[in-house]
Amino acid sequence: MPKRAEPRSEVVFRVAKPRKRPYLLSDGNGLALRIWPDGSKTWLLRYRRPSTGKENFLSLGPYPEVALVDARKSAAITRSLVRDGTDPVEHRRAEAAARKRAAEGAFHLVAENWLAFKRKEWAVETYRKAEFVVRQYLIPPLRNKPISTLATSEVKPVLEAIAEHAPNLATKARQYVGGIVTYAIHHSLREDGVPLSLRGVIPRHEKGHIPAITKPTDIVPLVQAINTYKSPITRAALKLTMLTGLRPGVIAAAPWDEIDLKAGEWHVLAVRMKMRHDHIVPLPKQAVTLLGELQSLTGRGHYVFPSPARQKTPHLHRDALSKALREMGFKGKHATHGFRGMLRTVGRERLGIDIDVLEAQLAHAKRGDIQKAYDRTTFDDDRRRVMQEWADYIDGLCRTTPASGAVD
Repeated sequence: MPKRAEPRSEVVFRVAKPRKRPYLLSDGNGLALRIWPDGSKTWLLRYRRPSTGKENFLSLGPYPEVALVDARKSAAITRSLVRDGTDPVEHRRAEAAARKRAAEGAFHLVAENWLAFKRKEWAVETYRKAEFVVRQYLIPPLRNKPISTLATSEVKPVLEAIAEHAPNLATKARQYVGGIVTYAIHHSLREDGVPLSLRGVIPRHEKGHIPAITKPTDIVPLVQAINTYKSPITRAALKLTMLTGLRPGVIAAAPWDEIDLKAGEWHVLAVRMKMRHDHIVPLPKQAVTLLGELQSLTGRGHYVFPSPARQKTPHLHRDALSKALREMGFKGKHATHGFRGMLRTVGRERLGIDIDVLEAQLAHAKRGDIQKAYDRTTFDDDRRRVMQEWADYIDGLCRTTPASGAVD
């Protein structure tokens, strides 16, 4: 063991002057302060390596950043490791390696690696659907959770939130998160090597049952509630969802560079849609006005609807829209996805809009022999006309409410 010396006071180390050559100022029991010619000072602990018995030095940090009392505590911990037969240098390396593994095992990194792996074996459409669900629904709430200890109890509320407004997507999300965890197991990133138990975490649902208000008399109180909602960003997002018929997730993650206010168009990238091509959305005057008002608030950033400061996602999360409708009292009566049903039903029954035009606006892919013809027929002029009719119809129902009611 190192020779014991009488412990010194803090002032001795603080006033110690540099010399032409480095020298050690001992605190006893192997702890010393190395003082360099340039005046910098470093704590060192002298010990003997358990495996070889050879003398070695371990740096405990710079002084005065590491105070004397902290250096003594670190030295005591290190001496305890040596007594137990552990080399502190090897211990540090092991801890650094563990931290690196934990960082590499963050859910979002493993998920991206899984997507890259699957891209090689999946068809383009299959991959795009998985990419959309993983990046829009799974990564935001699970981003930095370590895959090594990810538990069913952490994934369950995420899947339940998705199932509330998109049951079919929740089923896919469950499949994808299971695949990500299995991928982690195969790459030794999971401590117990056990997959998640996700069977039964998503409640059974009636297919196609998405609550939507379709009676004109019920639309008025819905619009009034939206126009008086507390959050201006969420308020605007809900209004835009109603005016365009776009999916809530597409609205929530909207970037400004997709929107052309002068042309009155929104070019939604194919990667964000359930389509093979970009989706051009004609914007009615009311939507252009709404976005123009929003631009003064959020136009300097990337997203139209930026995330509140306390959230982890860079943009408004689609669940915030569902939460807002619940807070307004529309749980079980109208879901965020229900705005699409509202447009389709009311547009068809009240405004007499051609069903093919509505389907093109909603980006519903048709099946069968006419698929290719549908891909070439986007009804741009018709959609521009009917979307203005739709916005004017909403205003006509709600003449006593502000036209935008979103950012005041």
